[in-house]
Amino acid sequence: MGLLISKTSANLLLFSFFSQKRIPLDSKQFEIMVSRTGRLFQRYNSKGYRQVVGCIPYRYRKTNQSSSVEDIEVLVVSSQKSQAMMFPKGGWEMDESKEVAARRETLEEAGVDGKVQKMLGKWNYKSKRHGIMHEGYMFPLLVTKQLDIWPEKNLRERRWVCV
Repeated sequence: MGLLISKTSANLLLFSFFSQKRIPLDSKQFEIMVSRTGRLFQRYNSKGYRQVVGCIPYRYRKTNQSSSVEDIEVLVVSSQKSQAMMFPKGGWEMDESKEVAARRETLEEAGVDGKVQKMLGKWNYKSKRHGIMHEGYMFPLLVTKQLDIWPEKNLRERRWVCV
């Protein structure tokens, strides 16, 4: 069953909609506010290990205003299941490069964005929860933007710590 509307009413509605002034939207102003979920598009290596990527987000902070010395701080996030702190990481999906996936995971979990740098290394580990083997890749990320609202804000705590 459809909505009945007269031709005159429809024309009036469409005219009023299209005659309003529009503000052009810049897609760069919007951030994705929903985390990717599921394993359908996850990558696995030849041994069947799930491939994950992550970042070590960092920034420089001056120790005080009169000094030129800068401290390095790294950002850690809480686990979804506990208050254990860790670096943001997650699944590398088929439609992404390692760097793009690492940046996305960091934005989703920690609410920061920045410049992904040269890969630090690769490691294999067994997940505690499911006992599944993973192959992980980590990248440093120089933080240039910290969001107030991000996809997993209600699931995780984030904390800057000095190194």
